[in-house]
Amino acid sequence: MKIIRYILTSAILSILSIFSLKAQNTEGKEFWVTFGRNNNAPSNNYFVELQIRIVCGSHATTGSIYFTHLDETIDFSINPYQIYDHFLTNNQRQAVYNHVMGKTDYSIHITTSEQVTVYTLNHFPCCLDDVTNVLPVSALGSEYYHVSYTRNCIIGPDIIKDAYAVVATENNTLLYQNGDWVETLNKGQVYYYTSDTDMTGAHITSNKPLALFAVHQGAQIPSLANPNATSSNLMQQLAPVNTWGKTFFVPSTKFNKDIVRIVAARSGTYITQAGATLRTDVPGAQTTLTNLQAGHFVELYLSSNGCFIEASQPVAVCSYITHQQYSGLKTMPSQCWIPPVKQLVSCALIAPFVPTGMNFFLEHYALIVTPTATKENTKVSIGGASFSDLIGDTWSDNADAGMSFYSTPLSNPTASYIFTNPKGIIILGYALGGYTSQAASYYYLAYSAMRDLDAYFTANDIHFQDLKDNPICENLITFRAEIEGLAPPAVAERIKWFVDGEHQPLGFNQLTWQKSFTPGDYDVRMWVCYENGDTVSKTGTLKICSLDAGFYVNDVSHSVDTTFCNKKVYFRTEVETSTAQGSLRWFIDYGNGYIEEPAALDQKQWNKTFESGTYPIKMWVLFPNGENAEITSTLKIQTLWINIKNVRY
Repeated sequence: MKIIRYILTSAILSILSIFSLKAQNTEGKEFWVTFGRNNNAPSNNYFVELQIRIVCGSHATTGSIYFTHLDETIDFSINPYQIYDHFLTNNQRQAVYNHVMGKTDYSIHITTSEQVTVYTLNHFPCCLDDVTNVLPVSALGSEYYHVSYTRNCIIGPDIIKDAYAVVATENNTLLYQNGDWVETLNKGQVYYYTSDTDMTGAHITSNKPLALFAVHQGAQIPSLANPNATSSNLMQQLAPVNTWGKTFFVPSTKFNKDIVRIVAARSGTYITQAGATLRTDVPGAQTTLTNLQAGHFVELYLSSNGCFIEASQPVAVCSYITHQQYSGLKTMPSQCWIPPVKQLVSCALIAPFVPTGMNFFLEHYALIVTPTATKENTKVSIGGASFSDLIGDTWSDNADAGMSFYSTPLSNPTASYIFTNPKGIIILGYALGGYTSQAASYYYLAYSAMRDLDAYFTANDIHFQDLKDNPICENLITFRAEIEGLAPPAVAERIKWFVDGEHQPLGFNQLTWQKSFTPGDYDVRMWVCYENGDTVSKTGTLKICSLDAGFYVNDVSHSVDTTFCNKKVYFRTEVETSTAQGSLRWFIDYGNGYIEEPAALDQKQWNKTFESGTYPIKMWVLFPNGENAEITSTLKIQTLWINIKNVRY
């Protein structure tokens, strides 16, 4: 029996480092969150709705939501592929709703027993809404740049201000803004800062990991057709600088009038883009794409076919829905974090957001981004059902990026949505709506990876944070270091590599080197010394497996011609599969072509009863490295007048 493998490629991934796609991502077991002021609504305004939505994967989970200020805990449990919603009570809302600058304990701590995704909504019934994903603690960092918007709104005596809020995850956290000490925070404490001016580019740093939320109270984001935009609150958790990248694809929502902001992390940054128009009328924005200094930003009008962005050094990218009308619908300002293409994942778990109170949302979408070459491999499972093709839109292809995007409607507000593609996806979420003079929209990052991209290494093109979930079925491993800002230091030791604590001379001061391994698990560590003497270490768990992609029938290899005398047959495989759902599938031909066995989906051991006869069998497997194979055999059953087990003829 011959194993056939199909290796999928894409234009953009042939240029970039190719990553295995199970990763440190927006899923996790521990989260911190806080909320900002929604336009001019005070903390005791009954109509401000704050919501937490938790989406469960394939394993049932228990968890708790702890309100630091109240010392109050809400316990919950969620069944597989289900959703838990918590709408904050009036007391809980006042205990997390920041509206006065300074230090508080207005935070929420969410913990779960299994991996989940978490989202929050800040909703005011008239039309002021925004949603953010909540990053797990494992994805947080200690260096950020604020990304917001420029125009502020005056309502009566109030100036609706730009704002950010940080939550400390450890005691004695020192917080700095633009290099100046601001506050010392303990675990669960929040610092809320406001400004009458746009703070985009403010450098927020700390000595310990923290969560940073951009929470503009009411930004005006005008479009070309509507320069006098109405304001709406913004809410987007921002990712730390160590997860920023250099190559991005920004898709367009159905609104087709989005804008994009790009913020530089390092001075001397040069940007190229295809598919957008550079704006020269934005206060505070640079009007050229050359030589951006740290914290400087540019702004683009996005085309309907999306935009391909490349930078010489890491940048942050946010896309915004503006205040405008689209096909009878109306939108309000909303902000979405756009991950670099190196943050693709193979499987994403999300759910739509639908407030319980009065709202004007009419259409909810998942905006899927994936390499063009393999776009048709994108599948969706709704509420744990079987995977199927996407519906409701057509793919839009961007030749410059080699990427495509698709807006699929999220029509079931109470179900989880699982999207898969072995070669990678990023999922954004948005909504459009509005009746007569009212409008509504939100826009947020729904799911992506959050890998370290500032100093990291790969093993056979698999990121070090992904290694433990992606066994490599090869013996010769090529290690490659990718390090931002690395220059030869004054000392002789620049890069060192260790395997299970043992120094590897072949890798000394080498960005690329090779080593052969036998099957097993290995701790691999890369140590780096920068020009200024700073050092950093990154460690991953390398798993070496075998590509013995066979299966067994009643403990007999599929490659052995055997006739069985038992009607009940036991199937087993030990092959290493991808962690994506649907990576292991079984098919049986009962005489009219192969039919999939749904009860055997992703099952490495299962059984079935047969009548006497000959049955072609096929096992389809998706390997951790993205390759797939079909293994076929023929099952022969002959029931004799005596029961003789596993007789071979």
